Amino acid sequence: MALLQQWRDMAYSETANKGDLQRLWSAYFQKEKDIYAILLKNPDEEVKGTVKELADKYEVDIMTMTGFLDGINDSLKTPNPIEEMEEDTEVSLGFDKELLYKNMVAAGADWLYELPEWEAIFDEDTRKALYKEQKSSTTIVKPAKVYPNDPCPCGSGKKYKKCCGKNK
Repeated sequence: MALLQQWRDMAYSETANKGDLQRLWSAYFQKEKDIYAILLKNPDEEVKGTVKELADKYEVDIMTMTGFLDGINDSLKTPNPIEEMEEDTEVSLGFDKELLYKNMVAAGADWLYELPEWEAIFDEDTRKALYKEQKSSTTIVKPAKVYPNDPCPCGSGKKYKKCCGKNK
């Protein structure tokens, strides 16, 4: 079974004890934060290696590294073959800085997008702009409702019910 499937079976298990899952995720998030803190110190360096080599490099187990690779994959310049990844699969951690920041915001991972290492990459205004851009990209804006006695939006000057709303 591919590593990703093993990770997902473990991390998203329907049958596991809730306390065990909470502990798993709590430990994972701390390790994830530590790895990002290291990666963000040299954001332009493309870290490469096998899944096992990267797990050893960042002092985490294979499953944690698999979860990390799953999480960062959408932020990479070249996505890794995570679906069929094994311990000896060559992977890259070459990420797009803006995309990574936005994806952290989208995931609601404030412990990641608020890491102090970001301060050396983007100034405060840039971070705020990226945050705002990400948040507004997922906001649904509904058009204002036009009521029968409102002026018609077509600009005729007539009431909506006597103009464009006549046949509705």
